[in-house]
Amino acid sequence: MKVLFVHGACVTDGAWWWRRMVPLLAAQGVSSAAVELPSCDGDGDLHADGDAVRAQVASADEPCVLVGHSYGGMVITDAGSSAARLVYLTAVVPDAGESLGSLAAPAPFLDPGPDGRVGVQGSALPSLFMQDCTSSDISGALARLTRQSLAAFGQAPRSVAWRTVPSTYVVCSDDRATPPSRQRSYAARLGNVVEISTGHHPFLSAPDLLSSTLLEIVRPAE
Repeated sequence: MKVLFVHGACVTDGAWWWRRMVPLLAAQGVSSAAVELPSCDGDGDLHADGDAVRAQVASADEPCVLVGHSYGGMVITDAGSSAARLVYLTAVVPDAGESLGSLAAPAPFLDPGPDGRVGVQGSALPSLFMQDCTSSDISGALARLTRQSLAAFGQAPRSVAWRTVPSTYVVCSDDRATPPSRQRSYAARLGNVVEISTGHHPFLSAPDLLSSTLLEIVRPAE
């Protein structure tokens, strides 16, 4: 079983965000890797992101579990039809015809520009996204913010993988960026729900807790 991590919006260097998860899962015999999303590092869109994930699944020599964080939920919905399981981590769960923009009002911490791209205001990270993270991790996160193609926010997934693939939602109950009430409304679509008491980035703030949670989810899929 291989876990593929799909990061959220407006950031680059997926491997950095998930770096603490890789050795923890490896110690339990589960391989993992992070996927880089074209919409966050160029002119790609949601469907390009989905294609990047599909390519990783197709090239893997073992069944894959997709873990989508935040915007990553859009991507694994689009790309996950061949996965063994989907895990939505404080993530969006779109249905057919639904875009990220249609599911949530524009957040005040977003900074869209006339160039067709959008970023996250760095000042929002410490209090909204990373209140339970170290100052070192906050600095690292700030260095990895980027401006993402707005096209990704207006597209619906080409398929809805959670309707056919076993799926689990992990609610982060201390998340200030994606309110727990919104997470639970997404989770209701899946039915299989786990809650952990963390903020928006548990792979940074509580990697041991998240890894044990993921292992409990992943192992039944083996």
